[in-house]
Amino acid sequence: MKKHSILSALIYLTTFLFSFAAFAQDLDETITEKEQKEVIEAVGKQLTDKYVFPEMGKKMADQLKKNMKKGQYEAINNALEFQAALTKDLQSVSKDKHIRVLFDPEEIAKQQQAVTPEDEQKLKDQMVARNRMDNFGFHEVKILEGNIGYLDLRSFQGTAYASDTAVAAMNFLSNSDALIIDLRQNGGGSPHMIQLITSYLYDEEPVHLNNFYYRPTDSHSQTWTLPHVPGKRNPDVPVYVLTSERTFSAAEEFSYNLKNLKRATLVGETTGGGAHPGGHQIATDRFVVWVPTGRAINPITNTNWEGTGVTPHIEVEQAQALNTAYTKALESLTENNPDENAQARYQWIIEGLKAAEQSIELSAADLKAYTGSYGPRVITTADNNLYYQREDGPQYQLIPMGNHKFMIEEIPYFRIQFEHQNDQITALIGQYDNGRTDKNSKD
Repeated sequence: MKKHSILSALIYLTTFLFSFAAFAQDLDETITEKEQKEVIEAVGKQLTDKYVFPEMGKKMADQLKKNMKKGQYEAINNALEFQAALTKDLQSVSKDKHIRVLFDPEEIAKQQQAVTPEDEQKLKDQMVARNRMDNFGFHEVKILEGNIGYLDLRSFQGTAYASDTAVAAMNFLSNSDALIIDLRQNGGGSPHMIQLITSYLYDEEPVHLNNFYYRPTDSHSQTWTLPHVPGKRNPDVPVYVLTSERTFSAAEEFSYNLKNLKRATLVGETTGGGAHPGGHQIATDRFVVWVPTGRAINPITNTNWEGTGVTPHIEVEQAQALNTAYTKALESLTENNPDENAQARYQWIIEGLKAAEQSIELSAADLKAYTGSYGPRVITTADNNLYYQREDGPQYQLIPMGNHKFMIEEIPYFRIQFEHQNDQITALIGQYDNGRTDKNSKD
């Protein structure tokens, strides 16, 4: 088998899982007791020879043999069920969530048949093409109201192919006043991409990010921020990282690094807890095992997040993480910006975010009271909701904010305040985020 450095060995796991899922339905999934023994022997050898902790590698191998001897796999005659059983048993011993056994004869055959440099390049090109279809993990890059940058990153792909995409994304966000990096659906990837993206968050002075130990060569390596990146750096911009229990491996390293360097505020859920990089090893002609061959050693804590995950600064359910971080970013900008107009603008956005989290239901009497014509503006009712329309323009649903105030999702700079006297709605006041208002009496 070829040996790789720790930096190239930390391969995004779902790249391999993708190929597995694509081909498994058309394969012969039956498995015999003889093949089960062969797989257990081969998987055990890979773990004994290469798992980052030799004693634990042997312990896992011994456990599989013991289970086989006890007949725990006798009733299994399906390869997919067998892979799940082995994965469960291995993880129950080691608690290492990176370890898994996979049934993938198609992909194994491709790798074994790649005997020339041209064959290997073809396989590599196929992998890159699959990752390009996912835009190398960069799912969304945008500027939220208030000039808050937002990056939805689903994986840390290798910089050999994804660096242009990363550079474009970070430069697009370079004028943001705060930055939210969403890793809630990020399963991991390459430390090279961690290094590149993190470098945009610091100045040119190198910052020590992480250390790795790699068992196959008994060697250590380090990662630091880069002395040069294309475009603009943002060493002072506040950073918020969104996490969930699905945040794993390299995505956890990115979070753990920035947390211990005090460079970011983490918002969301405790992450999955996988700090052992590695790669898939062919066990037989139908099964591979993903073997963690190294471990991360943070230069500040001298440990890592294996088995524990990374705990966020602000713990909320992952579904609320974005709104929470967005609100915190705006509140911080409000406190640190002396410009009253800017403060009013931030408060306007915060009010909208808080209103969106509420669920205010209007009674039939409320709907009836608001309905009517207000000069060129008309309020109508349908499906227990209020709708706003100006002259022949489009209809927009009104979202209640409380106290007779409403907002419109499609028009973020505009809100409606109803004026009431003696329990009667008498006028509609249009409010704008620049402070301007206009008023129409109810006809």
